Amino acid sequence: MLKKILFVFYVFAFAPIGILFAEDDPFSLKNFAIEDSDNADITTTPVSMNMDSAPVNVSGFDIAGVMLGMPFEDVQTLFFKTKSLYVPRKKDSIIYTMHKDWKYNLDYECRQQKIYAPAQLEKCINTLATNRGLMYASELHLERNSTGETVDIYFTSNATDNLVWRIVYNNDVNNIEGADEKFENQRQKKILAFWQGVLDKYGAPNSGNDKWISSGNAYDPMMTAYYGSLDLVDMGRNASDAAKNVQEARENFRAKPYAF
Repeated sequence: MLKKILFVFYVFAFAPIGILFAEDDPFSLKNFAIEDSDNADITTTPVSMNMDSAPVNVSGFDIAGVMLGMPFEDVQTLFFKTKSLYVPRKKDSIIYTMHKDWKYNLDYECRQQKIYAPAQLEKCINTLATNRGLMYASELHLERNSTGETVDIYFTSNATDNLVWRIVYNNDVNNIEGADEKFENQRQKKILAFWQGVLDKYGAPNSGNDKWISSGNAYDPMMTAYYGSLDLVDMGRNASDAAKNVQEARENFRAKPYAF
């Protein structure tokens, strides 16, 4: 059972469960999306350093002021409570979820209470997850309307303190309006300006032409640059969080009290 309830809803001053879904509460779950957790869409392919290169402290990198390992509350304060170039996107800026293993546990518990109707079953599962600190802010989505930039931030569960494990930045430098020579010329200049900004901030890649790595272990913090995109990730943190949830969900599955 998760003992440590680093519960993001308390940051929002959520009401007791009886009024948790009140319409007049701007931070109630009705105002944010709840989605099933997904497996990470990245791979852990081997990485190696360039000749004469050294490890880089990728954990010290930031994108729009967000670093790997930052707590959700700090990121929320940065973009919800202070003035920033980025603002939460207008719809579903925060995504709440729970790990699938816990959802399967709660589904079983609710069905043992003779709750079968889909809507009531979902409500039962979400209520139990909320009460036990299993529902957590898994994603925060930001945008900068004046430039079309976006930042998507991903968090571990409350089991590992709801910390940033991935930050994805995107802009439009790779977009072109047409096929004429002038458009291609403009596109190349936009890409060049973006890459120069990346090099100025993070230094030269130490793995291939587009990666900054902490070590040859792909589970250590790493950043990859693409045309108009940056992907800063700590796959090891995400893997540890997933493993802990699987283990604790297995240990806390509320099976029937068999006696033999």
